[in-house]
Amino acid sequence: MPGTDANEPEILLQLLDDVPEPAYAHPGDAGADLVTRVDVVIAPGERVTVPTGVAIALPDGYAAFVHPRSGLAARHGLTIVNAPGTVDAGYRGEISVTLLNTDATEPVSLTRGDRVAQLVVQRVARARFVRAQTLPGSHRGSGGFGSSGGWTAAGA
Repeated sequence: MPGTDANEPEILLQLLDDVPEPAYAHPGDAGADLVTRVDVVIAPGERVTVPTGVAIALPDGYAAFVHPRSGLAARHGLTIVNAPGTVDAGYRGEISVTLLNTDATEPVSLTRGDRVAQLVVQRVARARFVRAQTLPGSHRGSGGFGSSGGWTAAGA
């Protein structure tokens, strides 16, 4: 039963429109579904920011991350431009989602109430940044952007 686990943070929720509140579709899901509160058609290659009708108050030490929905990505090429979008604990405005249609030929039509993203709430730590002349060594070192392999292009 939701809300009965002592480890679940309590998130204050304000509905700004008559839309479904964020909800988990299945037990064990990490993300609660967010919906669009407007009808929109997103042309191929176009991006649009849609409002969700939801504002939240996160406890200090938490952030919420807005993730794409895998089904929309797989079936329609719809993703989130700044995935994951970050909702900071101090933000009290409406959560909006900037969607991008990556399909080269087909527009994506969304209707008010369609699920467009998932909201994942996580505990986050604030860091204290300390300047150093050098950094300690590590197995990886400064390798990045594909340095661990996993994919070989033809002729590479």
